[in-house]
Amino acid sequence: MVIDDQPGVRRLIAEALKQAGFNVTVATDGQEALGEIALEEPSLVILDMKMPGMNGVEFLQELRRRFLALPVIVITAYNELDLVEQASKLGASYYLQKPFDLDDLYHLVRQALQPRYISHQAVG
Repeated sequence: MVIDDQPGVRRLIAEALKQAGFNVTVATDGQEALGEIALEEPSLVILDMKMPGMNGVEFLQELRRRFLALPVIVITAYNELDLVEQASKLGASYYLQKPFDLDDLYHLVRQALQPRYISHQAVG
């Protein structure tokens, strides 16, 4: 799931991941994302930290109350490293700094999903 209030960024990430073979859902804000996650828990969340309404930290606090083990990649601007620290304390293990390279995004997505891929391959 990609959560970003900027349509261009959201679309870029979603399309790039779809082209790489991933199923992708999108949300424009934290409230919408929590509703979607309640219906079908994604394998990974890619989260913009600066959004109107519920920001990334508030979203992560609520996400952790409901879905403890869901991996999260946070996206930040160069001057938001304090948000990365807060996100890390809330269980976000990965982050990308804007502007980012799509190869870095692919690498982090694969790294974040690796335990799930290994488990899936062992079962199948």
